[in-house]
Amino acid sequence: QGQLAESGGGSVQVGESLRLSCVVSGITVDYNRVGWFRQAPGNEREGVATTLLDETVYADSVKGRFTISKDDEKNEVYLQMTMLKPEDTAMYYCAAGSTGVGPVLARSRYRYWGQGTQVTVSS
Repeated sequence: QGQLAESGGGSVQVGESLRLSCVVSGITVDYNRVGWFRQAPGNEREGVATTLLDETVYADSVKGRFTISKDDEKNEVYLQMTMLKPEDTAMYYCAAGSTGVGPVLARSRYRYWGQGTQVTVSS
């Protein structure tokens, strides 16, 4: 049973950066798919980035600004966010463990989820 805990959210100004962290237990990040999602009030949860071995996929809205990475030894996943925009404001969730169902940035693809960390970007 995987357990995930996010941290690193906060309130920033437009153009600033944040680094989110996700501590993972019960499942290893080295050979399992991990990803980051976000959900703004009234919106569906959307996939932001995912990685598995040498494959990395980003949503078009964050390409060139966000970077997903992981530390296999610490069993942690990170999301480096730069050039933040007000539309990046959302609760950010870490996810792990593939169900094999749906595209790699679909919510249905992931088995385990964290509780989320809030990111707020002000202009």
